[in-house]
Amino acid sequence: MENQSLFAGLISRSIGKKQLMAITGLLLCGFLITHLLGNLLLLAGSDQFNLYAHRLTSTPLIYVAEAGLIAIFFLHLFLALKVNIENRRARPEKYYMKKSKGGATVFSRTMPFSGLVILVFVILHLMNFKYGVYYSTLVEGEEIRDLYRTVIEYFSNPYYTAWYCFAMFVLAFHLAHGVQSSFQTLGVNHPQFNCCVQRASLAFALLVPAGFSLLAIWCYWQNQI
Repeated sequence: MENQSLFAGLISRSIGKKQLMAITGLLLCGFLITHLLGNLLLLAGSDQFNLYAHRLTSTPLIYVAEAGLIAIFFLHLFLALKVNIENRRARPEKYYMKKSKGGATVFSRTMPFSGLVILVFVILHLMNFKYGVYYSTLVEGEEIRDLYRTVIEYFSNPYYTAWYCFAMFVLAFHLAHGVQSSFQTLGVNHPQFNCCVQRASLAFALLVPAGFSLLAIWCYWQNQI
């Protein structure tokens, strides 16, 4: 009951919603890093990647991790929508436009659009890979899913590859504002550190989506060899 009242208290206050949105956003950033590191095994070959994917998905804790990740994702989405709606209701349109021109950046102004693109991407990503075409292969005497083949075949289509890279470009826009804003919301806002936080946030926003995009392009070229 105490935890529920604490959560309700955070949700009821504007700053509480922003803090929760910042925390869930940073947790999702942590997932992006681990997901990218796992995907880098594509470069090591089919056996290594398929074994990694099999061991990851066959662990009983994967269901707990997936449920937690889904909860974090939709909580972040819910809070973002709620904060955006409340901000629009709290100030007249004319004032909002003046403020946007004076202080907002292209990254912050496109957050709703980039968030929508990311939502569509996540749904399609799950449909195409987690619940996509199933192939089996024999690795170390064990029959497991050949996810490597599924990934390579998906990126054989140049339009799918282009869409994936576009989504990563949009993700970079979202992260460029979201990461820095999250740290500021959580109190990491001091003239001595702001420059470092800004640079680190921008580096993260560039490197992580670029890593995913380069892997997609690499998979595409595997089909051209």
